[in-house]
Amino acid sequence: MSADTKQETLGFQTEVKQLLHLMIHSLYSNKEIFLRELISNASDAADKLRFEALKNDGLYEGDSDLKIKVEYNKDLKTITVSDNGIGMSRDEVIEHLGTIAKSGTKQFFEALTGDQSKDSQLIGQFGVGFYSCFIIAQKVEVITRRAGLGQNEGVRWVSEGENDYSIETIDQELRGTKVVLHLRDDNEDFLNDYQLRNIINKYSDHISLPIIMDKEEQVEIKEEEEEEKEETKEVADGDKGKEKEKKYETVVTEETVNSATALWARNKKDISDEEYNEFYKHVSHDFEEPTAHVHNRVEGKLEYTSLLYIPKRAPFDMWDRQQRHGIKLYVKRIFIMDDAEQLIPPWLRFVRGVVDSDDLPLNVSREILQHNKVIDSIRSGCTKKIIGLLKTMAKKEADKYAEFWKTFGRVIKEGVVEGDDYKKDLSNLFRFSSTHDDSEDQNISIKDYIGRMQEGQKAIYYVSANTHAMAKNSPHLEIFKKKGIEVLLMSDPVDEWVTTHWAEVEDKPLQSVTKGELDLGDLKDEEEKKDDGKKSEENEKLSERIRKVLEEKVKTVRATSRLTTSPACLVADENDMGRQMEQILKASGQEIPATKPILEINPEHPILKKIDGEANEDLFADWSQILFDQALLSEGSQLEDPATFVNKLNSLIVTLAE
Repeated sequence: MSADTKQETLGFQTEVKQLLHLMIHSLYSNKEIFLRELISNASDAADKLRFEALKNDGLYEGDSDLKIKVEYNKDLKTITVSDNGIGMSRDEVIEHLGTIAKSGTKQFFEALTGDQSKDSQLIGQFGVGFYSCFIIAQKVEVITRRAGLGQNEGVRWVSEGENDYSIETIDQELRGTKVVLHLRDDNEDFLNDYQLRNIINKYSDHISLPIIMDKEEQVEIKEEEEEEKEETKEVADGDKGKEKEKKYETVVTEETVNSATALWARNKKDISDEEYNEFYKHVSHDFEEPTAHVHNRVEGKLEYTSLLYIPKRAPFDMWDRQQRHGIKLYVKRIFIMDDAEQLIPPWLRFVRGVVDSDDLPLNVSREILQHNKVIDSIRSGCTKKIIGLLKTMAKKEADKYAEFWKTFGRVIKEGVVEGDDYKKDLSNLFRFSSTHDDSEDQNISIKDYIGRMQEGQKAIYYVSANTHAMAKNSPHLEIFKKKGIEVLLMSDPVDEWVTTHWAEVEDKPLQSVTKGELDLGDLKDEEEKKDDGKKSEENEKLSERIRKVLEEKVKTVRATSRLTTSPACLVADENDMGRQMEQILKASGQEIPATKPILEINPEHPILKKIDGEANEDLFADWSQILFDQALLSEGSQLEDPATFVNKLNSLIVTLAE
């Protein structure tokens, strides 16, 4: 007797309703993916059972022969996929099947384009492959019991893919999960032995546990030995024309459909690109093929195999610092854990794949992983393989690498913050936009930049801003544009952070054009240097006068040669934090020690010539405040008091108009 047979009808989470509608009414480009997803989920359930059973082998309940079974019934119009894996409790069923229990659901629906083929590729990224069964099914039943729970704690979940689902507690003898699909009338072509076997061989041949289907055979019915003797006697007496008619019966046996061999353990030359791609879809639950992969076997003192993939699209939670990583850890072909973050650095968190080691204990835990030299070696080896793969792609497949960089470039940049181990390699992989052309695309390598450096140029110049447009139009670039000096335009949120840890490339320092006093060195001739010194002396009085007005807001005021068309700009002192970094940290809620910028003025500008002779100190103060506020706006900062700025500006306009 069940402890609780109560049946409940619950409503789907709003996002699930949207997804189900999308599945049922829009995504028909590849119906057969439902079977791949269900088998993949069943395989994961078996892996999780193996892992938990390492600490508690009682979870096997006397049955350690793990397998997946696929069945169909033409009369009932059903396809059933069952496994004897970990199973689910009632709460887990509600969590996994009634809710998309992930952050980023909003991003998922925002990413939808309306194009069926493109949108179908997004589904796997968001971990919602189970719902693909509604592409072909009008009703779905899930019968499950979690390993270790009592037989009276089974769960039956039923939904027609509309607004709600029913769930009830049932008696369930066997652990594991059974998914029963009640097919729509127009999908009966899947009720076919050949069709199902073909789909399994196409998508799931690599699954490392057997996928079973029933096989019907006609077997001859054997007569008793005595009857056979009598028949032989009759034939010997000359009645050969009356041989007994043979009789047959239908015998059903179980047959393994897939090879059940871990793909990564096979020889690379024996694996096709299609097999590699399908395995990626299995481990990542992505519907789209990967951009690239690398398969590596290390032998010797340390032995392990890695099969790593670079996805085509960024995971939706790539910027979630709590997100799980995509590397599965195996020990001697036995699954140990999902998302082993110790196997890959955070700046490669988009990488998916498996690592199988012969040198770790089967009872390895996350705590052991954190303090294990073998893991450190594997992590280093995997990182180098990915870097090598990216180098090859950048050299031989520039267009593909450009797409990769557009998708994952911001994450890769984080690598220079991790330490010096890969800084040189990463520097060669970085791409930026620059003043060399008008393109917003980040397609300029450091090698490209250095190859175009002017004679006498000793530094790599860059400007960082909140957007590409702000960087491109920054007043700090005016002298560089005039002299034809290329400047890297950095507008990714991580750029300012990255440059604090990335001081030089190929013995050439990186120099921000918005920090410190501008020194173009040999890029200026002696006459220009003398002229700059003369201007500074001549305008010292004006600079000091403005400084007194703005003394609470600026560290100092000085004449500059970096401006040609703008009246003023703000720069950070050499040892102070950059303005963009300051904004990023403040936006994240961090308290930042107050620092004052330096106001640089262009004494040749008409505004500066105008106010230099202004006798009215109130008007001079207003002009000075306007100059400061304009400089703030030009770099993307917000004004503390926009209304006062507007009032002062309007007042000055009226005064000039009179």
